[in-house]
Amino acid sequence: MKRERSKKSFEAAKMIMPGGVSSPVRAFTGVGGVPPFISRAKGSHIWDVDGNEYIDYVGAWGPAILGHAHPKIISALNEAIEMGTCFGAPTELETRLASMICAAVPSIEMVRFVNSGTEAAMSAIRLARAATGRDKVIKFEGCYHGHVDSLLVRAGSGAASCGEPTSAGVTFETIKQTIVCRYNDIENVKKAIAENNDEIACVIIEPIAGNMGCVPPKEGFLEGLRELTLNEGILLIFDEVMTGFRVSFGGAQAKYGVIPDITCLGKIIGGGLPVGAYGGKKELMEKIAPLGPVYQAGTLSGNPLAMIAGIKTLELLSVEGVYERLDKMTSYLTSKIGNVLNVAKIPNQINRVGSMWSLFFTVEPVMDFISAAKGDGVKFREFFHFLLERGIYIAPSPFESAFVSLAHNEEDINKTVEVISEWAKTKK
Repeated sequence: MKRERSKKSFEAAKMIMPGGVSSPVRAFTGVGGVPPFISRAKGSHIWDVDGNEYIDYVGAWGPAILGHAHPKIISALNEAIEMGTCFGAPTELETRLASMICAAVPSIEMVRFVNSGTEAAMSAIRLARAATGRDKVIKFEGCYHGHVDSLLVRAGSGAASCGEPTSAGVTFETIKQTIVCRYNDIENVKKAIAENNDEIACVIIEPIAGNMGCVPPKEGFLEGLRELTLNEGILLIFDEVMTGFRVSFGGAQAKYGVIPDITCLGKIIGGGLPVGAYGGKKELMEKIAPLGPVYQAGTLSGNPLAMIAGIKTLELLSVEGVYERLDKMTSYLTSKIGNVLNVAKIPNQINRVGSMWSLFFTVEPVMDFISAAKGDGVKFREFFHFLLERGIYIAPSPFESAFVSLAHNEEDINKTVEVISEWAKTKK
């Protein structure tokens, strides 16, 4: 594929934006090469400025669960734009989307809208500290909760693939209240709690990790966290920015039957527009201003465009059979890929929950960041570029999840498997 215009665009962008991008992983630091500059998207496909077409498994990093530019979303947005893009005042759209979220997500009785997953996680932790009167936070190695200073400790996602486990500019004073535990290791969490008796405000976790690749919880792990936190008066926060309305209509908590105290949401509830939210029981959420002492605000929070896109998205996802279809399509894809790689005797582990999946080039099961990091990075880079050159777009990092949308079809899946089969033959 020719990418002359993308190359020129990248060089121009690097002159005026750090790395030429607005988010680090987009710069292809982990895989090398020039990122295609995307000009448009429709359904399960995207096109770059050079006219190259790709089957897209990034899906805007998760929110494009319906596929790109769904006609009902576009129609609703066009109508909303005519009425104004932002008011900085209450709208009935906020109430409508909030009601839908409260009805769908088991832990949420009241919800507050923000503009990103980062804001949601930051606000949820502030609320937990205020409610408990404690300061310390437990997070998990490889789980990413946005670029909140106190949570950039051994972060996953872009920070991992760029070889930078934390961030410069984050002070020791900021992170000293953050305790990092090993994902899927309940004994490690018990030890951390015992060593910090009556000091821990909350445990925050991706109930299905998505930022060290897709890593599901081991059987009993989430249940163990819930029991531990309840016994110790610690609030449990599920960061469902990625999994909310992705793995089931009620998120990971509905899928596994484990109910946290606070839930963070994002991505899908904005239908592709910037949005975030956090919610929980009424008595907890009433501690937030203007009802309580926990301050949090945002001019663009609950803006009408994100609200209407979210409403239409959730309406479409509530149709019977939607998640069964997503699960069936993704299972078909990952089983075919696994068969191809196994026949070629290429070490691999494929993790999947619903329409989230990841491929790791390793012989060991991947259940935490340590095992995820053992994947063959050189092989992943080769694999990534082979696919990209043949019109298959996956995340440019082994520490990211891939996503199947309702717009993907059998033709997309078969072409993807065909290209991976071609690559596997080059490894013999």
